[in-house]
Amino acid sequence: MPPTTLEELEERLSRPTPAVVDMMRSLPGDIAILGAAGKMGPSLARMAKRASDEAGTTRRVIAVSRFREAGSLEAFQKHGIETLSVDLLDGNAVAHLPQAPNVVFMAGMKFGSTGQEPMTWAMNAWLPGLVCERYKRSRIAAFSTGNVYGLVPVDHGGSREEDAVKPTGEYAMSCLGRERIFQHFSLQRGTPVSLIRLNYACDLRYGVMVDVAQKVWRGEPVDVCMGYFNTVWQGDANALSLLSLGKAASPAWIVNLTGNATLSVREVAHKFGELFGKPVAIEGTEAPDALLSNPYRSFVELGMPFVRDEELMEWVASWVSKGGESLGKPTHYESRDGRF
Repeated sequence: MPPTTLEELEERLSRPTPAVVDMMRSLPGDIAILGAAGKMGPSLARMAKRASDEAGTTRRVIAVSRFREAGSLEAFQKHGIETLSVDLLDGNAVAHLPQAPNVVFMAGMKFGSTGQEPMTWAMNAWLPGLVCERYKRSRIAAFSTGNVYGLVPVDHGGSREEDAVKPTGEYAMSCLGRERIFQHFSLQRGTPVSLIRLNYACDLRYGVMVDVAQKVWRGEPVDVCMGYFNTVWQGDANALSLLSLGKAASPAWIVNLTGNATLSVREVAHKFGELFGKPVAIEGTEAPDALLSNPYRSFVELGMPFVRDEELMEWVASWVSKGGESLGKPTHYESRDGRF
């Protein structure tokens, strides 16, 4: 059954898989989650805490962020997650963060990066150096993005981790800068690192499917110029990202994290039209290339996602049609020039 309330949604997003519980049983030490107050951080932090409790281990899960939104700090604390309100661009503050053998790096800037390029580079490429200095003896799982690959032909099967990167736009270039900094320190200091090239996690409050569903529900045209995409249920993305801590290595281990299908924007829009009983307006023509990733390595090394694309689509349709909460943060999946 799909989640029908915010409480059910947050419980489902943070429900640990058996593999995560097993890893928390064997993984020594505390976990610090840097940049934890974004879209994905709260449920990932809660999953880490729930998995640790279910494994019977005693560890601190520490969420670090500026916690600018009202109530965001308390949302962590009520689940037993420690919080530190820190501006991560303050080098002195980063240097005095508590020691943790395990670090999940989620800080970064995407939306609003166009027009704020200096800040984008500071967040995405300079901050990782500060973190690597502070946590040079820790195991680090760092979030990146499939945008570093650039557009590939739709029939290519999606970019693989060994493919050459061709970032388009300063956001993607700065994210490649982030990766290079982590790779440098991993090589120079022996810091175990996993780099997670995530390609569109989907909560029911945001994600490409949500963007398309909302347009169909409101009777707005759906742009299909970026005609194809990958996505993965955020609960699965949380679990697989935490599992990547166990794969962190020197040199850094890179993995694509997304679902197992190349989805057509046009077909997804028409499916939502059927589910809503509404007509669908299409705008534009599909380009022959798109931002697509091949997730084979993650399936082999970390495991398969539990939630199928068809099931996720039904959940999104139910949520949108019942007026479920939206974060109001579109993915801008339509962008083909790398401007966000």
